[in-house]
Amino acid sequence: MKVEIILTLDFVNGMDRIENGWFLEKNKQWPGQLFGLEVEEILYSAKSKFQDVLIFKSKTYGNVLVLDGVIQCTDKDECSYQEMITHLPLNSHPDPKRVLIIGGGDGGVAREVVKHPCVETVFQCEIDEDVINASRKFLPNMAKGFDSPKMNLFVGDGFEFMKNHQSEFDVIIADTSDPEGPAENLFTDSFYKLMKTALKPDGILCTQGECMWIHLKLIKEMKTFCKDLFPVSSYGIISIPSYPCGTIGFMMCSKSSRTNFKEPLRIFTEEEKENLNLQYYDENVHRGAFVLPRFVKKVSTYQKCPIKTSCNVF
Repeated sequence: MKVEIILTLDFVNGMDRIENGWFLEKNKQWPGQLFGLEVEEILYSAKSKFQDVLIFKSKTYGNVLVLDGVIQCTDKDECSYQEMITHLPLNSHPDPKRVLIIGGGDGGVAREVVKHPCVETVFQCEIDEDVINASRKFLPNMAKGFDSPKMNLFVGDGFEFMKNHQSEFDVIIADTSDPEGPAENLFTDSFYKLMKTALKPDGILCTQGECMWIHLKLIKEMKTFCKDLFPVSSYGIISIPSYPCGTIGFMMCSKSSRTNFKEPLRIFTEEEKENLNLQYYDENVHRGAFVLPRFVKKVSTYQKCPIKTSCNVF
């Protein structure tokens, strides 16, 4: 199974989403709703081998990256996503020296990983070089992580990369797009099995886990196979206004039974938080990410439940 499926048909043109000076995020993944941002200037619009890439300057959210008609990040609120998908796993691992990033072509995760004091070496595998280049030019505050001496950036298929790098990483972070088209493969047990083999014996992974208000069925499926694959798995949520319903989740798994994602092993001092320029993450937000609404905790996994009522799988 490979991620590098080259799309030749059915591109979603981000420019077509602009109506009367507003970008309107309409998508069948979240029917009956849309999110809009007022556009000041189109900065970049092109079709790569894999997707439609649009970057525009918005009136209130700064520069905005859109892939196949879906907002990926904005200057205003990217800190919540980038900081949490990074520091939740890194601060749950006792000594995260060697990290792999899958995806993340805007560079935001790279920026956060390379500045973490424990990390010595970072490998990143992003399939779409056009996203990397456009982000370097129009999203420099995120893409600056690519220039760190810790960084080893590869353009290519993340599946093949992990097959060739077994048992090498303390932490793997999968910053993926939504489960449509080629990205569907990144929400299956096959992808998680491959990440597991690429991790060291006490390794941890963290992946983009979709929205609890829209993708609860998918989250349930992911949590079920993660429970089979790993001794410890947890689902956390954060607030981010430019994503559908204003929230996004992370699926976290560990090969070590000693891991407790809900309690960080490493707590930054106030001075460290300032030096790391953290805008969203701290130890209390870390803990709070795993405080889930009742309807999420009550998601049932009938394959595992001894009774035919809801079981708490989170």
